[in-house]
Amino acid sequence: MIAVGGMPDHVHLLARLNQKHSLADVMRIVKANSSKWVHEAFPQLGGFAWQSGYGAFTVGLSTLESVKGYIARQEEHHAKESFQDEFRSFLIRHEIEFDERYLWD
Repeated sequence: MIAVGGMPDHVHLLARLNQKHSLADVMRIVKANSSKWVHEAFPQLGGFAWQSGYGAFTVGLSTLESVKGYIARQEEHHAKESFQDEFRSFLIRHEIEFDERYLWD
């Protein structure tokens, strides 16, 4: 793990993955273990659950520090633009097709 941060409605993980592990497996393990921790540490959050999907993007070494800074400044950043608006803009800017009906499940 290189950096972790987020807001009440989303989390950013910046990690280096070993080629032996698929992204889907890593996300399944992260979600399962963090859900277990939340339910044990905060029993009042019994309804906590991750959404079924996730977004994952590669980051080049040349942009690593910039991405770390972005993660560290989430609260400041999202005071200006919501996560949903930013994520949609990111997908459009990078010509990633999506269906809004399935984006926030």
